[in-house]
Amino acid sequence: MTAAVPKSAYQNVQSRAFKILEGDVTQPGSRFCEVFITLLVVLNVVAIILESVPDIHAEWRHFFHYFDLFSVVIFSLEYVLRVWSCAQKFTHEGGTAWQGRKSYIFSFYGLVDFLSTVPFYLQLLFPGADLRVLRMFRLLRIFKLSRYNSAMDDMFEAIKSERDSFSSALFLMFISSLLFSSLIYIIEGHEQPDIFPSIPAAMHWFFVTIISGWGNVNPVTYAGVALVIITQIMAIALAAILTGVVSTAYTTQVIRREALYEMEIREVLADGVVTPEEEAHLRAMQAKFGMSDEQVAAIAAQVRTEQKTDEQ
Repeated sequence: MTAAVPKSAYQNVQSRAFKILEGDVTQPGSRFCEVFITLLVVLNVVAIILESVPDIHAEWRHFFHYFDLFSVVIFSLEYVLRVWSCAQKFTHEGGTAWQGRKSYIFSFYGLVDFLSTVPFYLQLLFPGADLRVLRMFRLLRIFKLSRYNSAMDDMFEAIKSERDSFSSALFLMFISSLLFSSLIYIIEGHEQPDIFPSIPAAMHWFFVTIISGWGNVNPVTYAGVALVIITQIMAIALAAILTGVVSTAYTTQVIRREALYEMEIREVLADGVVTPEEEAHLRAMQAKFGMSDEQVAAIAAQVRTEQKTDEQ
């Protein structure tokens, strides 16, 4: 067996920076980094919203400018440190530095980190250009919060696990859209040609009705009134189906994570000794799964009770 090559001081610093930025609970600075970045992102979103109010922007434009400058410096430093430290991501598996960096640069969070700071540098390169649309990319900074909260990942995993049911619900919505849009076009098209000039225009009405509950159109025929009522009922039914699918999948995802954590606790407590490495691993899993201390304590107590019962 080949002995592991010890890391140099440079690699140890790089590895520690990677763990801190990734929220490793074994690193004391990871919690501070998480709270600081989260608070800065929230303040940035608030600043972007307030900056869109003309009166507030006129009075506080210098503050907004310097605050944005400070934020860009911090986020740019974070991006550079992540690219640099990700060289250690796959070293324990024999991977190269480029593999680790590439996995971050082209990941969802890597692209968010990059695009959220690009508008500032583009303004420096093209000072006379109107880049107001690109400046809205700053709102992408809100997605940085997802790195420290598993809610969005849980939702996407839930949808992925129930993709068959979800796709069936979307297919039902597409069929309903085509059917009801064609009917409203046939029934109301001649009476209101400016509102329903074509089936695509009628489909726009259908989706507005599905989303808001009212398509902002008053039918002028009795058949049109009946069709609008049926469409509104269909909107409620489709919303209930989609909500039910997502909520059921989300609940299943939470239960699955608790089961995985319980399995890990059973393995750790099997020999009756919890090593520091095992404790750090459990803490990392707890942070990753977003479980509270009360949930962890309840699972551990249940496992210990079952083990005592088996011994008796």
